[in-house]
Order: sequence, then C-alpha cells, then structure tokens
Amino acid sequence: MAVPARRTSKAKKNKRRTHYKISAPTVTFDETTGDYNRSHRVSLKGYYKGRKVTKD
Repeated sequence: MAVPARRTSKAKKNKRRTHYKISAPTVTFDETTGDYNRSHRVSLKGYYKGRKVTKD
C-alpha cells in the first residue's frame, strides 16, 4: 500500500491550493426586460436571448 514518506507541509499544501478559488458569476444586462441576469439562463420574466421562451 502506498503511504507518503513524510507529512505534506502547510506551505506545500497551500501552494497547491492557490488555484482553488471561486469566480464571480457572469451577469449581463438584458435590453428586452431591462433586468440583469446570468448568462445562459432564462430570466425571471421568461426571456432567453431576447425571446419569450416560457408560457405565462
């Protein structure tokens, strides 16, 4: 069974984890509804790419 020869130091562990960060969600302004919404998602009013996609 593979067992590490020595413990991984805090510095080594933290250097490896520097790329684990959260990114801000992409928010765009929709001229059709006049609201801000996330990309590639239907708005709260039912619009996607400027067109109505849900039934009210």
